[in-house]
Amino acid sequence: MERARRDPEAFGELYLRHVRSIYNYIFYRTGDPEEAEDLTSRVFLQALQHLPRFQERGLPFAAWLFRIAHNLVANWHRDRRRRPVVPLSENGHERAPDRVEALVERQEERERLLRALRRLPPDRQQLLILKFVEGLSNAEIARIMGRTEGAIRVLYHRTLEALRKELLREP
Repeated sequence: MERARRDPEAFGELYLRHVRSIYNYIFYRTGDPEEAEDLTSRVFLQALQHLPRFQERGLPFAAWLFRIAHNLVANWHRDRRRRPVVPLSENGHERAPDRVEALVERQEERERLLRALRRLPPDRQQLLILKFVEGLSNAEIARIMGRTEGAIRVLYHRTLEALRKELLREP
């Protein structure tokens, strides 16, 4: 970390180590690959700008990046509610599925799960993404979310129950 403060190449190593997990987190929170790329670059730009002020004090660099990402995604959702956007495909037409029926069914199931996930409050979405997509432990999630490990365990069980109810409501 100290080396990254002095050497841009060392920050590049930190970038390479964490970019995929930050992008995945943002993608699952936004559902938009282009927005995820943009927000991911903004996470690392902010991290680079504020690196001289970063002090570990029990908060690892990855947790700090996830907090930056969480804040940017929250701002993105807030701005999006103010200005709704209608996404267009590359050529203005939806692409026809070119895979077998099983793949289509799996995609529909994934979309159903993502719709249910997006109906959960943001902190519960964040918890599930950090747990299942990033594979983080409850202790790591607690540091990122600024809660105790016990609070994360309780929130995790309540979140799974809420997600189950959302999936039952889904047709």
